[in-house]
Amino acid sequence: MENNILIALVAFVLIFNSCDDCEDKDCFTPPNGFTFELVDKTTMENLFTNETFNSNEISVTNLADNSNLEFDFIDENNVNLIQLNSIGWESEKVDVLINVSGIDILNLIVEAERTSEDCCEFTRYNDLRIENAEFELNEENGSYTILVSQ
Repeated sequence: MENNILIALVAFVLIFNSCDDCEDKDCFTPPNGFTFELVDKTTMENLFTNETFNSNEISVTNLADNSNLEFDFIDENNVNLIQLNSIGWESEKVDVLINVSGIDILNLIVEAERTSEDCCEFTRYNDLRIENAEFELNEENGSYTILVSQ
């Protein structure tokens, strides 16, 4: 009987000790958002700042199911940006259309994989493309400048 209690105690300690591998790690990384600045290809002026476009006329659509995708419009100090933060919270494939004032601006195609390694949860982008638009990527802040011909 004493031997059974000792075996049970050792098993208990081993089971609960092995579950604590991630206990001391608080590691959660949200997915990177996507930020777009729409500028005139010739003048490089922001098309919201110069009032060519109106932020009330932005639509962001997930083409897989034609649902509206959540976005933020940042309008501080004449820096007007469209920001998408809802992609990559789960593993998914999306084809997003950004339209402003009835004009298709770009398609953002993303294959996001939500994964975990070494107790840390994060998003890996297996495919990331911008189609139907000329653009420049700002390597420092990860934002995209979309060059719009008028």
